[in-house]
Amino acid sequence: MDQSRFYGGHFLLALPGMEDERFNHGVIALCAHDANGALGIAVGEEMDNVGLHDLLGSFDIDAGDVPNTPVLRGGPVEPRRGFVLHSLDWAGQDMLQVGKEWGLSGSLDILKAIASGRGPSRYLVALGYAGWGAGQLDGELTGASWSVIPGTASLLFDIPAPGKWSAIFASIGIDASHLVGGAGSA
Repeated sequence: MDQSRFYGGHFLLALPGMEDERFNHGVIALCAHDANGALGIAVGEEMDNVGLHDLLGSFDIDAGDVPNTPVLRGGPVEPRRGFVLHSLDWAGQDMLQVGKEWGLSGSLDILKAIASGRGPSRYLVALGYAGWGAGQLDGELTGASWSVIPGTASLLFDIPAPGKWSAIFASIGIDASHLVGGAGSA
């Protein structure tokens, strides 16, 4: 099976008991996954005291009438590099289409378009990303670290970051409050 088609556009949800505390209750919008590795954007945690206006101002882009939405902590890799997950009604040269419902862009062009009112109708802005080397995510998926759940634009864009982990589990009928860490045996 072509894993980039299977996992692109899905969410990775960190399961309780995951060893890497950076991803505790983490939600990753998986954007690319192939033989060379994987890349995703964490969408479950807002950065403290960093809004879109701050980010635009750091590039001398006038925020205009754009709402000052929170900037997300996109992951531990390159935490100063910006990414925008967005609806497919905007497409720039560097856009990576992720599944059928959203795209990923990482250029200043999308930030300028958003600030001027010509950008995508729905978007999330993040700093940093989560990355895995060749075969690394595949290995993690065989353990008890991640759950892979189909992604939808409504779950991505409509649920505030702090409630996303529970809401995505709820979308498949799982009450996340009942999840416990650790492996069992039979």
